Amino acid sequence: MKKLLVVVPLCMFLLVLFVEAAPQGSLITQLPGFSGKFLSNHYSGYISIEGNAESGKNLFYYFVSSERNPRNDPVVLWLNGGPGCSSFDGFVYEHGPFNFEAAKSKGNLPTLHNNPYSWSKISNIIYLDSPTGVGFSYSNNISNYITGDLQTASDTHAFLLKWFEQFPEFQTNPFYVSGESYAGIYVPTLAFEIAKGIQSRAKPVINLKGYMVGNGVTDPIFDGDAYAFIPFVHGMGLISDTMYENVQATCKGPDYNSKSNPVGGTCNTNMDKVSKAVEGLNVYNILEPCYHDPESVTNGSSNLPLSFQKLGATERPLQVRKRMFGRAWPFRAPVRDGLVTLWPQLMAAQRRHVPCVNDEVATTWLNNDAVRKAIHVDKASGAWQLCTDRISFRHDAGGMIPYHKNLTRLGYRALIFSGDHDMCVPFTGSEAWTRSLGYKVVDEWRSWISNDQVAGMFGCTFI
Repeated sequence: MKKLLVVVPLCMFLLVLFVEAAPQGSLITQLPGFSGKFLSNHYSGYISIEGNAESGKNLFYYFVSSERNPRNDPVVLWLNGGPGCSSFDGFVYEHGPFNFEAAKSKGNLPTLHNNPYSWSKISNIIYLDSPTGVGFSYSNNISNYITGDLQTASDTHAFLLKWFEQFPEFQTNPFYVSGESYAGIYVPTLAFEIAKGIQSRAKPVINLKGYMVGNGVTDPIFDGDAYAFIPFVHGMGLISDTMYENVQATCKGPDYNSKSNPVGGTCNTNMDKVSKAVEGLNVYNILEPCYHDPESVTNGSSNLPLSFQKLGATERPLQVRKRMFGRAWPFRAPVRDGLVTLWPQLMAAQRRHVPCVNDEVATTWLNNDAVRKAIHVDKASGAWQLCTDRISFRHDAGGMIPYHKNLTRLGYRALIFSGDHDMCVPFTGSEAWTRSLGYKVVDEWRSWISNDQVAGMFGCTFI
């Protein structure tokens, strides 16, 4: 009995130390719409870089500690793409700690339930709105909204150094960078920036172990029609053999949009036929229904087109977790150097729908005053939008293959994963560029099992 009395207070003392290291005022104690018990500690707030809150860049994070073993489990940074899209997309619609049940009446708050498949089951996860100007991240200096790949990597590295200063108990945990879609650029550029910081002895030392990219934008060649789109739609049976063979016979080079295939030529004619054949499909999941409001006119009270404000409007709404906008990358749009067109700008210019998606639940919840107070949002951040057009963003990092080569040669682990029904950033492109690295296959292509069922395929060259 004496031994038990000694051990219990010691464990309690260690737990207090672990909690008290978090910055004052960052702990979340309740969330509107959620009546259950938090399964781990939640924290949120701002970290200012390049100056103070008045003059610098104020980056917003939401941190969920691991439900299993926060002291030893990995710390994972999650980044959504765009560029310009909030990482609350991942929090609300993908792998956050809650499932969001849409309210029966429009404008009412959703009901939150604990998510049995949250990544926080086995990891400490940071959801970061990046770059400055995205989501709840903001600056009082609008020049800070002009950015690009390399500046974003530098800023996020600066954020992480300050974050680990504020949460020192996590400095020795294994650290991974993760993201999807345009985060296929964010993730490797940030990982490389962190690696450089480690080599230059930046403090605190980040215990970087690797990175993860899902359906990631990577390279202007491998993301293009020849390696990604055409092999995907043919392999999935969405176009006929004849259509595929006509494209192969008339389109030259690895990039079908190049000068080798002039506008109005035979290649373009055949590509137009392919595009027509897949028109109306859900580009983010070709097996899911595609519902949206047929109207496509702009609303005078907003800088976004009506179709962007009413994503997913239908008499037969999908379950909220099936209306994902996580890819957040325009269909058949390989990344190229220069100014990147943001989603709201693209929709306004082309009077198009963002296909088959809905952000109403997230927008309603994150713009509620009580929610914003609970998660410590500054009023100066303005209204939350899934994807913003207030930043000006340049792709200035080039293709990502050299980054992947350098990082893996330095010994960092890399997980490249793809959903096999995503037509927007198809697995065919991901498989092609990972194969181009020329690495030795140490584990042959085979199935992986979940709940005694085949759930996918993996191997060394493509996971």
